[in-house]
Amino acid sequence: MATHKLLLLPGDGIGPEIMTEVKKVIGWIEKRGVAAFTIEEDLVGGCAYDAHGRAISEGAMKKALAADAVIFGAVGGPKWDGVPYDVRPEAGLLRLRKDLGLFANLRPAICYPALADSSSLKREVVEGLDILIVRELTGGVYFGEPKEIVTLENGEKRAVDTQLYTTSEIERIARVAFDLARTRGNKVASAEKRNVMKSGVLWNQVVTRIGREDYPDVALEHVLADNCAMQLVRWPKQFDVVVCDNLFGDILSDVAAMLTGSLGMLPSASLGAPDPATGQRRALYEPVHGTAPDIAGKGVANPIAMIASFGMALRYSFGLGGEADLLDRAIAAVLDEGLRTPDIYTEGTVKVGTVAMGDAILAALDRLAA
Repeated sequence: MATHKLLLLPGDGIGPEIMTEVKKVIGWIEKRGVAAFTIEEDLVGGCAYDAHGRAISEGAMKKALAADAVIFGAVGGPKWDGVPYDVRPEAGLLRLRKDLGLFANLRPAICYPALADSSSLKREVVEGLDILIVRELTGGVYFGEPKEIVTLENGEKRAVDTQLYTTSEIERIARVAFDLARTRGNKVASAEKRNVMKSGVLWNQVVTRIGREDYPDVALEHVLADNCAMQLVRWPKQFDVVVCDNLFGDILSDVAAMLTGSLGMLPSASLGAPDPATGQRRALYEPVHGTAPDIAGKGVANPIAMIASFGMALRYSFGLGGEADLLDRAIAAVLDEGLRTPDIYTEGTVKVGTVAMGDAILAALDRLAA
């Protein structure tokens, strides 16, 4: 039985509450006898700033570099709005992505049949939705230099963010998208702004070449990022895998997330390059939603995205695809039973809290595994 090293970083707001429910699922997997987990836990985000004066300590980074996977909650909140920019809570997540080399962010947008009416779009538009946004995560405008605010001679201020991509950065994220498409609907849509951005021109050229030379069996289309946003709310089921840069991926993945009715439902994975010797990738798994400070500590947060993020870890880091499928089925079963946390509650369903939702998923796992 394999033993996997996990680092849990619950973070701020509702992060600790939903991470508690993940710990229950980890325990359930261990009882199945298919894997064991060595677990460490540390601080990240605002709570790390309060303790160490920075968004993540060197000790926590050392643990992250040694882990087989990092399970991450959420960071930030109004409490830390005034802290210096370089030590803001979000800087902890950015450092993890950069130092771990997590260049590929996978954000599925799946509309469970039981929640089709929770979307702001019509049922026929979203029912059966299953798309995957593949976002380049360590380049582009979030990391390009120069990044600064300067005062000009006339007293005006000028802010600069630099959008920067190299051929190799585009190649590796394109290959992730094409490889994943081969396991799904065999279609890739590449989103950029080649009409106004030189980085978009290069992105288009490189993705076209990779698709033509190495993935001729995968259907490739190019779509301008603003049109992609429009198409996502017009007819999202036309897409299978969408690959895009860091900035557009950030925006489009949130658009895709809301098609399903709630940010509280959706997981994500951030993956590094395969190790040449073992084939293992460094990885971080996190829910798409934020810290929700307005409901933190009230026991009403939706843990499904956090639990499903661990499900992605089972699939992509630990080779436990069967258990990942079982967990997906358990989540769907609980929703079919009508259980809802407040963010997805509708009249006629049963409103439950964080703990009750987690317990219901465990009970469904027991039934499905019997």
